[in-house]
Amino acid sequence: MTIRVLIADDHPVFVSGLSVTFDACDDIEVVGTAPDGATAVERVDELAPDVVLMDLRMPGLTGIEATRAIVAQGSASSIVVLTMLEDDESVFTAMAAGARGYLVKGAPQERIIDAVRSVAAGGLVFGQDVAAQVLAFFAEPRGSRAAQPFPGLTDRETEVLQHVASGWNNQRIARELGVSEKTVRNHVSNIFAKLRVADRSEAIVRAREAGFGAT
Repeated sequence: MTIRVLIADDHPVFVSGLSVTFDACDDIEVVGTAPDGATAVERVDELAPDVVLMDLRMPGLTGIEATRAIVAQGSASSIVVLTMLEDDESVFTAMAAGARGYLVKGAPQERIIDAVRSVAAGGLVFGQDVAAQVLAFFAEPRGSRAAQPFPGLTDRETEVLQHVASGWNNQRIARELGVSEKTVRNHVSNIFAKLRVADRSEAIVRAREAGFGAT
């Protein structure tokens, strides 16, 4: 069976190179490309690919937001993140959004091909460096994680959630933390993804149940 792949990336040269790589595979076909997250969501709905290779940094809708939207619409497509970003926050936010794989750009072509085949068969795939980050997280002493109600959040996200639970808006949080409102919005978006909540109200309920914010 041929594995149908959609490539979502805003770098034409990179997309072209990946397409050439897959052209040499008898069992993989590139059925479409998308230069941004919103287009990726539309193409998945139109083309129903087996696997989506998703960059995270794209104009408009980000790869994380696109992944979340694709999963929310009930698509059977498996998403593999292929990005330059390898920080903990990007990795765990992508996983929380529903990605089934995470590779860093620069991975050998054979590794990318194997990842597509593995995910299409129902597996989970992580690059060596990313796998090490995941293992390190779960290798932490159980008590150190249990002490935090939401261990998947970064320290900054936990701080933001405390303020959200207290009913603060983004403008007030930004003033308190000395950052821009856009930065706060990004933190809030990541919190929603990691807590698997749909909106601010649901996040507040979850946070207050854990003892955050106003009582």
